[in-house]
Amino acid sequence: MGDGMTTAQATANGIKITYEDKGPKDAPPILLVMGLGGQLTLWPDEFVDALVAHGFRVIRYDNRDVGLSTRFDAAGVPNLKWMFVKAALRLPVRSAYTLADMAADGMALLDHLGIERAHIVGASMGGMIVQHMAARYPERVLSLTSIMSTTGNPRLPRAQKEAMRVLAGRPMSGDAEAMIAYSVNAARVIGSPGYPAEEERLQRRVRGDYERGWYPQGVARQMAAIVADGDRRAMLKRVEAPTLVIHGEADPLVPIEGGRDTAAHIAGARLLTIPGMGHDLPLALVDTLTGAIAEHARGAMVAA
Repeated sequence: MGDGMTTAQATANGIKITYEDKGPKDAPPILLVMGLGGQLTLWPDEFVDALVAHGFRVIRYDNRDVGLSTRFDAAGVPNLKWMFVKAALRLPVRSAYTLADMAADGMALLDHLGIERAHIVGASMGGMIVQHMAARYPERVLSLTSIMSTTGNPRLPRAQKEAMRVLAGRPMSGDAEAMIAYSVNAARVIGSPGYPAEEERLQRRVRGDYERGWYPQGVARQMAAIVADGDRRAMLKRVEAPTLVIHGEADPLVPIEGGRDTAAHIAGARLLTIPGMGHDLPLALVDTLTGAIAEHARGAMVAA
């Protein structure tokens, strides 16, 4: 069957979700779920192509409130500083929507595509979302891969100060060149020290993402959903899907302890740590990452 890429918009879970679908339609499907503020383009084309070459159908999409999917303007922009204070005091935090809602978006997209079960792969906040998918929809999940994510355990080490500072300093508006310069700097700060991005490619990617769908107000609401979600350790004990946890050993934003804690709370989970990898998906590691994901997915299908 055809394996060309389809770019489209689905009505799913009551909202519009923009997605791309690549690979043979009869191949085992992999759903890619990106992290905080990340458009589907943050999954490198080379990453998608490598998974397709491994024999999979690959679907990536813009989460709600980012890129070209539905934006929740009417919800307003949350006061993140006050929210973090409330979370530190163990007070309830309200958000415009939840990570569980975002997990339901992904499941509804699979419904739209007529896919009953899929391998699911999430990065950073996307890792948190796929944790919800696996716990809440076990019958839909063939395998789970959680990349550079965490459990919400409040006792885990926090992000390095510079990484937290650049994340908290995201401008809401301003000159296009200033916004692009901010994003390039942020990518450098949280990226992989062992695999620094090539400057021209990074500039091109950031500029393309800005022109495609820069929307920092949505990022603030997504952050609120993360904070409101709290500790997922009890939920993770319900995950039955074969699980691979991948984490960079040099991640300044979500320290490696987050990956270790995730693997420790999912029965049978395997942990893969990568020296020199930070909080991104370096091109130099595409073969390593996709090879591990493909091997894990194939193993899950054999075991099933």
